[in-house]
Amino acid sequence: MQGIKHIYFFSYDKTESELCKLESRYIFQQEEKNKQLLSNIKAEPSTSAFIKKRLDVMLCANDYPTLINNIKKLGLCVEGFKVEYLVLEADSTEYAKRLEKLKDIGYSIEGTPDYYHPTITYALCVHEGVWYFGSLVKNNFAWHKHKQKPFAYSNSINIHIAKALINIATKANKKKTLLDACCGVGSIMLEACFSGNIIEGCDINWKVCRQARANLAHFNYTSNVYRSDIKDISSRYDAAIIDLPYNIFSHSDDANTLHIIESTAKITDRLVIVSTTDISLLIKKAGLTISDVCSVSKSGKVNFTRKIWVCEKTTCAVSASNTTECMSLNSL
Repeated sequence: MQGIKHIYFFSYDKTESELCKLESRYIFQQEEKNKQLLSNIKAEPSTSAFIKKRLDVMLCANDYPTLINNIKKLGLCVEGFKVEYLVLEADSTEYAKRLEKLKDIGYSIEGTPDYYHPTITYALCVHEGVWYFGSLVKNNFAWHKHKQKPFAYSNSINIHIAKALINIATKANKKKTLLDACCGVGSIMLEACFSGNIIEGCDINWKVCRQARANLAHFNYTSNVYRSDIKDISSRYDAAIIDLPYNIFSHSDDANTLHIIESTAKITDRLVIVSTTDISLLIKKAGLTISDVCSVSKSGKVNFTRKIWVCEKTTCAVSASNTTECMSLNSL
């Protein structure tokens, strides 16, 4: 693992474990394990609700003295730096020893440290016998400001789910165009705009469309919100997110659900659908293949669980032997 570029640290509760692992698969092509992950893929922590920190590896060594010598060779000269010790799985280093190692690094850097208001934070950790040193990037949680949006409903999707849906739908590719097919007051759109994704929204309800536009404008985001039935949207998108009506404030039945899914599938080949019931048969009826699924419950409400379905459009082709073969379209 000495060629690794980044080490990620995650934070989530047990109700979000499946969702975090699903998001991780689409950002890093691997699941986080024990709330940590080593990867050569660079992801901005603040685009995810679950990534707490990212260590950008500058040096690594198979033994600690070699690492310290190599840090000294860097000739780092920084005013106001800070050094942290990150505890990875199976690291049995005692607390007192960790403090000693932090002092070793501090004495290897020219400049006066600042623990409370650092200009840069460095970090040290050990994984499977390899010592890593680098700069630390933390989730700034600036997206928490969206909790103060002017318009919200109690059944609106929460921020953690919204951010994960965007990463799952786009596979963390900000060049991909997104549609929020039942945008409501724009909870998903806010997180997409914050992360720099390209997104538009639509909803059949004129009131929530107006509220979604107001929420976007409140944070100075610019994105189109169409008051429209999804069947009347003609633009094509790389992916779509559908947070289906829950029959709380909006009418919802199998016919309406199928209409939404089928209409959305006409303008994109990749859909990420959120439901509170098992809609697997409706998804297949709409000509889609379910490539992934997870459940996420609402903390404190064990009877309320959302299911997240990752779907690809299927196409049928006749082979040379006149047998019909169906394949999934992976446009992302």
